[in-house]
Amino acid sequence: MTDCIFYGGKGGVGKTTCAAATGLSLAAAGRTTLVVSTDPAHSLSDSFEAEIGSEPTELESPAALEGAGSMADESERAGSLWAVEIDPDVQKERYEKLARALAKDLRRAGISLSDEEVERLFATGAPAGSDEIAALDLLVEYVDSGEWDTVVFDTAPTGHTLRLFDMPDVMGLALETARSLRGQAKRIGNAARTAVLGPMSMMTGDSDDEDESLEAFQARLERARELLVDPDRTEFRVVLLPESMAVSETERLVDRLREGGVPVERLLVNRVLEDPHEGCPRCRSRQERHEEQLATIRATFPDLEVVTLPALEGEVQGRGSLAVVAKRLPT
Repeated sequence: MTDCIFYGGKGGVGKTTCAAATGLSLAAAGRTTLVVSTDPAHSLSDSFEAEIGSEPTELESPAALEGAGSMADESERAGSLWAVEIDPDVQKERYEKLARALAKDLRRAGISLSDEEVERLFATGAPAGSDEIAALDLLVEYVDSGEWDTVVFDTAPTGHTLRLFDMPDVMGLALETARSLRGQAKRIGNAARTAVLGPMSMMTGDSDDEDESLEAFQARLERARELLVDPDRTEFRVVLLPESMAVSETERLVDRLREGGVPVERLLVNRVLEDPHEGCPRCRSRQERHEEQLATIRATFPDLEVVTLPALEGEVQGRGSLAVVAKRLPT
């Protein structure tokens, strides 16, 4: 059974680093792991210093993972690390096909709408773009394939993340409305053809492939919702910096996720200054501020585990830098 780990938070807090390091640690511990980026910025390639496309690609051989985490030598079997960056354009055609199918049935019933008008009708009530829809669609595909033990999602910044978790409910209603409308249009169209051509006209009707696509798509969204709220399979980890404004924003995100039934167990406080340079009063002052913020975070979220990640010099890129973070992350 495949597990899911989501990393969320505002932009620039290090979600990609955490997701990449988690993938490295899990693979080193013997788990076949896929790291998925749903962030349009596609910075996962930079973190791994590797070419990552829109299809899952294996990044490291099991032997290359040694030293990435403390559990590497304890694993009884070799793990593997895979990564993929979701390209919204790759998924766009799937949803355009559904809209065109709806337009076809409406025209058969004598309702004249342009493709643009039908597509707007199809998307009514959806607050997010195709990238969030593609993320949920692929979530089900990757998890249910059984190819990976764990799927780690590097989600987009907070606003996108909230919309992503809203999508199953919102799109479910939109698709239900679209399917009902299509059904009515088909009945009208079939009745009209029967009146003109007789009973034999029903034997020349179009196939129901589009109907099956609508139903299958809605079923995948419902399946995504099941996965998102399953505490035995899914965990959402919020990443934040040791800053005062981050606490209130994190409160809103945690509350919103819990309202939706999404399991949240841990906060990861990134870029905490732990070992300031001697003779640097400014560094010492910064460390003290971070310690104060950590105390506030722990007091604000007493029911959550708070994991601290050290501030590192320069960009965290490549397996060596990621391994430093990986050793601090829970697996």
